[in-house]
Amino acid sequence: MNTTLTLSSRTLAIAGAVTAAALLTACGSMSSSSASSSRPMMYSQDGLPDTIKVPAGNKVAMETVGVGEITYECRDKANAPGQTEWFFVGPKAVLNDRSGKQVGTYYGPPATWESQDGSKLTATQLAVAPSGTGNLPYQLVKANPAMGSGAMTGVTYIQRVALKGGVAPAAACTATNKGERQIVKYQADYIFWKAA
Repeated sequence: MNTTLTLSSRTLAIAGAVTAAALLTACGSMSSSSASSSRPMMYSQDGLPDTIKVPAGNKVAMETVGVGEITYECRDKANAPGQTEWFFVGPKAVLNDRSGKQVGTYYGPPATWESQDGSKLTATQLAVAPSGTGNLPYQLVKANPAMGSGAMTGVTYIQRVALKGGVAPAAACTATNKGERQIVKYQADYIFWKAA
């Protein structure tokens, strides 16, 4: 009876130690994964085409997620009599920070990025590159001097990356529906850079 009791006590002690070790391991992995997920990710240009990378000497000043729509209109194709195409009219989007809080708007024409603080700017396109079927292309623009003072003051470049949707409608554009407008939903990250 004594040996049976001792054996049962040992088995319980070992099982308790194994359970405690498993709990400690689980808690340890939970805290390290939650700590790493709460740390902000640093933006990297590594996976982008070279043509839309921002030159050295600049640093990321603000990362935004643009969520909105693009308007297209069925018009005559330039320099192609009798042919029609969907023409890009302009964007209208809300710019949110990484936590989802609105920090500005994007609209046009001309393409204008405006901060909630009233500062705004336009830009000159430098390059585009394919970003995937059904998505607008990547884009790099050089910022014109900002109007007003605030978040847009000193911005040198803006990149459009992480694109979802936004391309011209799949609907037919013919002489019979010339002048018709269609709105397409899209999302894109707009990364604002300033001189380092």
